[in-house]
Amino acid sequence: MDTVLNGISLGAAQLLDPVVLMLIVFGTIFGIVIGSLPGLTSTMGVALLVPVTFTMSPVQGLSLLGAVYCSSTYAGAISAILLNIPGTPSNCSTVLDGYPMTRKGQGSQAIALATAGSAIGGFVSNVALLFLAPPLAALALRFGSQEYFLLALFGVSVIASLSERNIMKGFISGTLGLFLAIIGMHPLTGDIRFAMGIPELFNGLPMVVALIGLYSLPEIIDNLANPANVAQASVAEVRGGFRQMLDIFKYKILMVRSTLIGIIVGVVPGAGSSIAGFLAYDDAKRVSKSPETFGSGNPEGVVSSETANNAVVGGSLVPTLTLGIPGNAVSAVMLGGLMIHGLKPGPGLFTDSSGITYGFILSMFLANLFFIPVGLMVARYGVSFIKTPANILGPLVIGLGVIGAYAINMSLVDVWIMMAMGMLGYAMKCFDVPREPLVLGLVLGSMAEGELARSMSLVQDSVPNLVMSFFTRPLSLLIMGLTALSLLQAFRSYRRRA
Repeated sequence: MDTVLNGISLGAAQLLDPVVLMLIVFGTIFGIVIGSLPGLTSTMGVALLVPVTFTMSPVQGLSLLGAVYCSSTYAGAISAILLNIPGTPSNCSTVLDGYPMTRKGQGSQAIALATAGSAIGGFVSNVALLFLAPPLAALALRFGSQEYFLLALFGVSVIASLSERNIMKGFISGTLGLFLAIIGMHPLTGDIRFAMGIPELFNGLPMVVALIGLYSLPEIIDNLANPANVAQASVAEVRGGFRQMLDIFKYKILMVRSTLIGIIVGVVPGAGSSIAGFLAYDDAKRVSKSPETFGSGNPEGVVSSETANNAVVGGSLVPTLTLGIPGNAVSAVMLGGLMIHGLKPGPGLFTDSSGITYGFILSMFLANLFFIPVGLMVARYGVSFIKTPANILGPLVIGLGVIGAYAINMSLVDVWIMMAMGMLGYAMKCFDVPREPLVLGLVLGSMAEGELARSMSLVQDSVPNLVMSFFTRPLSLLIMGLTALSLLQAFRSYRRRA
């Protein structure tokens, strides 16, 4: 503890540099812009600024990158709530209740709750990173291929909860998502599947492109066909955001659970914030006194999702800093930023370079505070955007989606993929097939396939040995138990509704 406190004092001294504070403010604003524009992800925002940090001191460069990471993860909620387009994959679950709240004229409340939940989730996860990094990193090391595969299945089990109104349609949607996830190169053999000779599909279906198509185009087509649908959204105002943020304390227990889910998922390398958001959303729905209101504008859905996906930020940096194993794509880029400045990840990072390391962690506390006023200001002007008449707003959003899809890989093929996914999303909307299970299957499919293939290779392709390996590992048994409980509770709830 004395070592930690000494490191904190050294890190706090680093933050007294006015340049560091200015860079945190700039990184926060840059991250808000990147995250709120569909197609521009947190990974892209951090990667764009890594070269800029070459001439900076380590604390200056890492503080800038950390501020972008924190603020962009939150900012995706702005477009998810106001436009029904997840700004980043982290905010997929936020659209489930965020956009319905906007349609009911509660966009201001949704933004305020998302902002407060994001700040608290990020703040607590940074505390965990500050004091609990070594034991949490030891937990991450206990996860093998079997645990990762079962974790993916646990995530897939959420489909049953998301599809209670029509569980068969939900599983059809989820199965379609799993199928789309196997497009491209096999994770071990390198065989190309279902890519139709299109090089852009060799690495799989682009996640962000698919999300833009699935969520933006169907809403625009529907609004153009039925202008009355957007009438309620026109009364949305983002005013009194700071005052409305206090409503977050109505959901104290929910925030605690969602934060823990986010930290644990973040610590597990490769799991990702989109998984954390869905798991926290599912957890909130299960314990809610009114689960039937989820999906139609329940504030608990926004709080759980945004608290969890921002809690992933601190969690994902635990294995990155202590083991040199990135927790997700963004922390992999952050790992590159560390090495550029001559810092070697590992347990010695917290002792040999304590001033820099703790200065970096403390800078993210400031970033979580700074994005509150910046985010509310951006949302206040953003809500004016949705008051634009449907015949003008539609082409603007489609144009924004096209630019976002093209910007990812500078490829027109991605734009056509976005259009195709948009048509698929509209067809699903017309037939009342939920899109969220498809997204979940798409997120988890490649992870499940890759880890299953690795598990098979470890037991020399012996199915009996593979099955036995699941039952001889304590963590595997725990995850299987949680999956069984998740499915059982979802089916019981479905039968009650029926």
